Amino acid sequence: MKVICSSDESLYRPEVVRWRQRMAMMEPLGDVVVALPCSMKKPYSNSQSHQKFRRATKGYQEVIVTSPFGICPRELENTFPIQSYDVAVSGDWNDDEIRLAGELLRDYVGDKPVIANVEGGYEEVCREYLDNCTYVCDGGRPTSPQSIFNLREELKKYPKTKHRDRVLNELRSVAKYQFGAEAEAMITDDVVAKGRYHRTLYSNGKTVALLNRDVGLYTLNLEGGRRLAELGIHVVEIDFDLKTNSLFAPGIVNADPSILPKDEVVVVRNDEVVAVGKAVLTGREMVELRNGIGVKIRHRKKN
Repeated sequence: MKVICSSDESLYRPEVVRWRQRMAMMEPLGDVVVALPCSMKKPYSNSQSHQKFRRATKGYQEVIVTSPFGICPRELENTFPIQSYDVAVSGDWNDDEIRLAGELLRDYVGDKPVIANVEGGYEEVCREYLDNCTYVCDGGRPTSPQSIFNLREELKKYPKTKHRDRVLNELRSVAKYQFGAEAEAMITDDVVAKGRYHRTLYSNGKTVALLNRDVGLYTLNLEGGRRLAELGIHVVEIDFDLKTNSLFAPGIVNADPSILPKDEVVVVRNDEVVAVGKAVLTGREMVELRNGIGVKIRHRKKN
């Protein structure tokens, strides 16, 4: 689904505001951060400009500066809604766009040095909000051979991050984005991701979740549900023996009030995970309503 961002009011769309709020939970990996401009094509890596960037920045933390979303760490570029928004890339930014992106970028990088291959409004954001920043763009063309060369030369001053660390950082970043900051604990050090496109997560021989690369979010298996339940995240409590794949609101005793429709949720009975599925109602509605489906069950524990 395309998210159309064609006016200044797009800065305050619910999906956009929610994205910026969740970016406040993210932390960069490694010793340096590379700031890059966004592209018309999404995900960014599919664009010719970002293919050039990635050949130079492999092994380093990248963050894309964009409006109206503010920033996008590279590892989240496949996540909805950043992977499907549509906006004109003019390079001209208004004061609100600069402020919102600048504050997010400043808080994200912290005290780490930044190498910025940007121009126009992107450069305005960096110059106004970043203190420790090196600019490598030559002649206002971030994709020019000289700009790419300058970027490579600056990056040689810093060590690359290990592949395994980058994989775990991506998996934990998605968990934090989808379920909240505490959810990174569900991705333990032994988690392995397998798959060429969609990626299945395993731990100790058990399937934890599927990372759906079309939307950049997890769909849970029972083991993933158990891990979320231990953290007290997106839990729905029932007091009966669940035997169908539809959980109706009258059978729900309690539910995490932060649950929104289409969220992944964990169904628990007597402190035991009995199912995982997708919410149809909000957490508050599940408790208050006396009719309607609350959760569509995907996996159910067999008796």
